[in-house]
Amino acid sequence: MEIDKAIRECDDRRLKTKYNNAIYVIKRALALYSIQEVALSFNGGKDSTVLLHLLRAGCFLHQAEEFNSGGDAVDGGKTFPIRTIYFESPSAFPEINSFTYEAASIYDIQMDIIRLDFKSGLEALLKANPIRAIFLGVRIGDPTAVGQEQFSPSSPGWPPFMRVNPILDWSYRDVWAFLLVSKVRYCSLYDQGLIDLSICLYHCSGSYTSIGSIHDTVPNALLCTRNSDSSEEKFKPAYLLADGRLERAGRAKKNSSAVSGKSSSISNGLKMDNLNSGSMLSASVITVGDEILFGTVEDKLGSVLCKKLHSIGWAVSRVTVTQSDIDSVAEEVERRKSIDDMVFICGGIGPLHSDVTVAGVAKAFGVRMAPDEEFEEHLRHLIGEKCSGDKNEMALLPEGITELLHHEHLPVPLIKCHNVIILTATNAVELDRQWDCLIELAKSNGILELMDPFVSKCFATTLSDVEVAQPLSKLCAQFPDLYIGGYRESREGPLIITFEGKDLSRIEAASQSLCQKFHPGSFSKIE
Repeated sequence: MEIDKAIRECDDRRLKTKYNNAIYVIKRALALYSIQEVALSFNGGKDSTVLLHLLRAGCFLHQAEEFNSGGDAVDGGKTFPIRTIYFESPSAFPEINSFTYEAASIYDIQMDIIRLDFKSGLEALLKANPIRAIFLGVRIGDPTAVGQEQFSPSSPGWPPFMRVNPILDWSYRDVWAFLLVSKVRYCSLYDQGLIDLSICLYHCSGSYTSIGSIHDTVPNALLCTRNSDSSEEKFKPAYLLADGRLERAGRAKKNSSAVSGKSSSISNGLKMDNLNSGSMLSASVITVGDEILFGTVEDKLGSVLCKKLHSIGWAVSRVTVTQSDIDSVAEEVERRKSIDDMVFICGGIGPLHSDVTVAGVAKAFGVRMAPDEEFEEHLRHLIGEKCSGDKNEMALLPEGITELLHHEHLPVPLIKCHNVIILTATNAVELDRQWDCLIELAKSNGILELMDPFVSKCFATTLSDVEVAQPLSKLCAQFPDLYIGGYRESREGPLIITFEGKDLSRIEAASQSLCQKFHPGSFSKIE
């Protein structure tokens, strides 16, 4: 069978693993259900094209195993025995319809053309046929993938059937690797390379990476290369898209703000009105870990981060420790990201059941987790080819909002989701290294605003809290731009008065004002 032969002879070990896993799911489904009880939902897109050929290979291999066990002889995959459903829509691209009918002819596909909406069409189909399971080309990151597994019953309110998702864990890169290695045909829209801006988008050609309908799909601008000598733009083929997370960049309303040129008020996670006005920027620090809440270990990263943030002029509004569960992380991140200019979160990163930080961040932004090919490559270099199973889940990142922050001294890039930066450090030494890399990146690409650092002065006194309370309150009102506080390391020890701010002259004035209210020698400066 040509598909199976092409994959097994290629050098792409990742693709072989994905292929084998998908074939296992298909063979499992064919063992549970008869050929008459299964169907393929085909829409002419790249994902369903991959699934079509996986099913061709899977059926062939399944029949070959049955033949070896005394079953009927196989036909070499020349015919496609599975009933195929195609929902024909007036809003579909003509190229999609043409490709679908061409595929049906080439592979001798028994195709049911349905011109009703999806739910009504399924109800009619399942009423007339004994279908119990439907193969779908759903991948993690698709709008319909939320909560689905490789075998998932249909949702409440829908006709009862089993949804079978053989390529659920495939990435954009995996899809194109399969199509190119297998050398099978796919819809021409993915390869078209010329668009005339003066022509209506319905009639234009361009390179599409994710195809919906004519109403919500335009060529992916990330594949565009402008021709300076004319009004034409050229588009590279879809398989050349470097970042698979952006495959849906062409799924937008044609009159959306992205097309009209309006930009968001958020840039690199920072609120632009704050930057432009020169006002104080604030950050919060979140540490994730039940072991901290149980008192098993002490959180040392929070205080270190506070010092580092003050060193670049950022005020820290809150330091919190949260439980190691997705909802707790999501609630805290959602609360802080809307209040502070930047949120730093550490702890809960890895393959363990308690490592839920990244998933919590995704939930806080209301996005799903999706495979990130680039991040998985970094993990593979770090932990070897055992990057599978739970380790592979570490490569799932919040879809559409993740930016990887690369630095030559970081084995794995830092993760930034809008105004949330996820740090992987587990101790102060690792945090020092990650912070130094982050500051270097901030200097080169502005991912973090660097401002004048906070300066501080500390004084010790043997005066009682009662004696200094009222003078300190008056100082706070007189110098509202300073942080003035007091603490004791022990009840019997001296009272420590702190003055913090960005203007050293103001700190000098405030500290002198306090000392003048008491007898000389009542305060001693701490160096």
